[in-house]
Amino acid sequence: MRDPSDEEMAAIMVAVEMLWPRPAPEPAPTEEVSNRWRFSGRWWARPSPARRERPWLR
Repeated sequence: MRDPSDEEMAAIMVAVEMLWPRPAPEPAPTEEVSNRWRFSGRWWARPSPARRERPWLR
């Protein structure tokens, strides 16, 4: 068996580099999203006395 030429060695190195598995990149840090705005105007966000049905007020 003979040693590979410089061109063959370069081609082998490129092939190995392309096929070798790489670790996945670290996910970017995410900021914690506040859900406060989503629930600020909902009926369940009001105090319980304010949520009671008052038929005489309709």
